[in-house]
Amino acid sequence: MLKKVVIVGGGTAGWMTAAYLRAAFGSSIAVTVVESKRIAPIGVGEATFSTVRHFFGFLGLREQDWMPRCNATYKLGIRFENWREPGHYFYHPFERLRIVDGFPLTDWWVQKRPGDRFDRDAFLMAAICDAERSPRYMDGRLFEQDYVEGAEPESTRTTLSEQATQFPYAYHFDAALLAGFLAEHAKERGAVQILDDVLDVGRDQRGWITHVQTREHGQVEGDLFVDCTGFRGLLINQALEEPFISFQENLPNDSAVALRVPVDMDKRGLRPCTTATAQEAGWIWTIPLFGRIGTGYVYASDYCSPEEAERTLREFVGPEAEDMEANHIKMRIGRTRRPWVNNCVAIGLSGGFVEPLESTGIFFIQHGIEQLVKHFPAADWDPVLRDSYNRSVTEAIDGVREFLVLHYRGAARNDNQYWRDAKTRAVPDGFTERLEQWQSKLPTDSSIYPHYHGFESYSYLAVLLGLGGVDVKPAPALALMDGTAADKEFQLIRDQSKYLLSKLPSQYEYLAQMH
Repeated sequence: MLKKVVIVGGGTAGWMTAAYLRAAFGSSIAVTVVESKRIAPIGVGEATFSTVRHFFGFLGLREQDWMPRCNATYKLGIRFENWREPGHYFYHPFERLRIVDGFPLTDWWVQKRPGDRFDRDAFLMAAICDAERSPRYMDGRLFEQDYVEGAEPESTRTTLSEQATQFPYAYHFDAALLAGFLAEHAKERGAVQILDDVLDVGRDQRGWITHVQTREHGQVEGDLFVDCTGFRGLLINQALEEPFISFQENLPNDSAVALRVPVDMDKRGLRPCTTATAQEAGWIWTIPLFGRIGTGYVYASDYCSPEEAERTLREFVGPEAEDMEANHIKMRIGRTRRPWVNNCVAIGLSGGFVEPLESTGIFFIQHGIEQLVKHFPAADWDPVLRDSYNRSVTEAIDGVREFLVLHYRGAARNDNQYWRDAKTRAVPDGFTERLEQWQSKLPTDSSIYPHYHGFESYSYLAVLLGLGGVDVKPAPALALMDGTAADKEFQLIRDQSKYLLSKLPSQYEYLAQMH
């Protein structure tokens, strides 16, 4: 049996991996994290999927255990601003669509057009986000919707594959604080931390890694090595020379500049969503944490210089950004061809990364860790497990690439060369055919990217209808059907939204109480 796992690199990826492996295997394996004191983590991925709850649940952590420690807030979806035209916005929420007479409510919306905001007409989350409400009442109860809290036994640890129902929110958090919290959590449960620089990677005649050579602690030996060294890919790309596949021709945004902006959330309010605001050469994220805003401009360096990007971001934030230091980041967009090679598995940025438009960075880490546990090898290193792992992880990253391409191809914005080029840029295989199909028949689970990648058809529907750059047709069948039930469902959403806004506390009120 394998006994020693060595994780090279700390940060969010390294300590999520260490904490999860200790939770999964206990003392059956030794977990060591080799972390440099001199290399700062990237730490721009502060927003998550709703499925991240499985990760915290697997570790046995409750919200009150970790959220205050990490300045965490709730995220009920993503608000897209100016992707269609200046002043326009829509939400991509964590909310599955209601079905009426066999058709999703968005199909009925395209047929009936009961209002000018599909997201407010077809989902509850849009109104809750606009009003900056918490998804929980002050006594901790979850607001009324399809997901029933407590349906899963507390003793049952679940993973992404058990996501049978849609949990209504995700989280924003300070990535550095979360990494520190998880480091403490993992070390209390037996993980070993070595603060040192890796100088060399030792390999045997087969090319398998035997140890990493550190500056002060000598050789650190292991059976399985996990590369969490970020964009450097110290083990997987440099030592093992596994090639990196760039997505640049599909997704040209390769740079970011970020700011951490302290604000008074009591006065400002705490919107329970990530905001992605389209700009001249990309988009700006706004992530509200408890006590500060995380914000950054993701842009394509072919269309914008770092100086222009920083100036744009500072103007966007306003006077609060004056004394804040900007962090410039060069992003490697794409994936390592095979994230598992020999006895090395790449998790996090070393394995793959796309721009954080749909908050997929933490999802990729979580998915990679879960798949590693599900495919964990024995001493014979059965290649079937390795190949299955590589297939699962690369399919997920490729699927997210296609979903992000839809954002640019589907955006109505067309006011400069960057946005015009977005309509003619190369797309992944199969995307053009799927997009053509969606114009006549809106996306369903059977017509989107066919492999697991974290997104369901309702996400494609929300983005397609919100962006406004692709003409879609109503289903002809609906013109022949009695729409009374759909009318009642639209009214029910209006009534439920009004009720919830009158009862739910603001997100700031709820989190202030938690703190």
